[in-house]
Amino acid sequence: MYKEQLIKKALQKTRRQCILALISAVVVAVCVCIGVTMNLVTLHDENFDHMGIRTFCMFTVNSNICAGIAMMICLPFTIDGLRTGNYHLPNWVVDVMFVAVTAVALTFLVSLLLLAPVKGFVLIFTGSRFFLHGVCPVLSIASFCCFICSHYIKLKETFVALVPVFVYAVLYFVMVVVIGEARGGWNDFYGFATRLPVWIPMSLILPLTFGIATVLRLLHNKCCMNRKERAVKLFREIGDGGDLRDAVATLARVQKGERRTANVVIPARMIGYLIEDNESDMTLEEGCRSYLEAFLTDLEIEDLSETTVS
Repeated sequence: MYKEQLIKKALQKTRRQCILALISAVVVAVCVCIGVTMNLVTLHDENFDHMGIRTFCMFTVNSNICAGIAMMICLPFTIDGLRTGNYHLPNWVVDVMFVAVTAVALTFLVSLLLLAPVKGFVLIFTGSRFFLHGVCPVLSIASFCCFICSHYIKLKETFVALVPVFVYAVLYFVMVVVIGEARGGWNDFYGFATRLPVWIPMSLILPLTFGIATVLRLLHNKCCMNRKERAVKLFREIGDGGDLRDAVATLARVQKGERRTANVVIPARMIGYLIEDNESDMTLEEGCRSYLEAFLTDLEIEDLSETTVS
């Protein structure tokens, strides 16, 4: 009975993380839609040239759209986590979010430290800019570092986060400096080529982005490891002083009683936590097999449509 209570506590923690990830992803996606729509329907703004369809020239808009798409990619997995009681994001989803959040974090810092002192904080953080310069980047960072942290990000993945910024920096240089506004290019709406020698921002933008990505990676990984340590500690207590097969069977019975889907989802990560640092010689494969056998006990086989391992 005590082990069953501990397992329910572990599943409640997983469900709470899933709900927070779902809410934060929805809020960011909605705010991105609001901010971009406001720019599209504003055909003229005396303070900003790039409104209407031309708004897509701006890195601010493009980075926020990437963040919104990344959050929406996360949604099916969070919804599935609520259905199965086993929330986990594929590594590639977290990597996509890492790239997008790095981009909007750069947007936020440039707006706060460069644009706002020049054009005024009220101008930079009102209207659609309230969402695109402030709300969306801050919420994206908070979501990525606190709620959507199920994958340990490696150093090499930090360099991937530089790609969108590098591509846009090259495009901006070509359109502003090489082609120029007079020949159909862009005006220097960020002021990188008119207020400073162009080599200064061009040489600083990638190191700055790398620094931002490194900080985000450290914060995300710290939260990820803390969450894993708490989960391992809790599951170690569940499996302590008893037969691991019995603990796995109890996990299966609890999840079978709370399942919201006809599919059998084997929680390999949770079983791995049970086995980790335990003196038992049970392997993960054996644990998954024991879970499936316990889950199928007294269960009508036609009630199952699919079995997956997660």
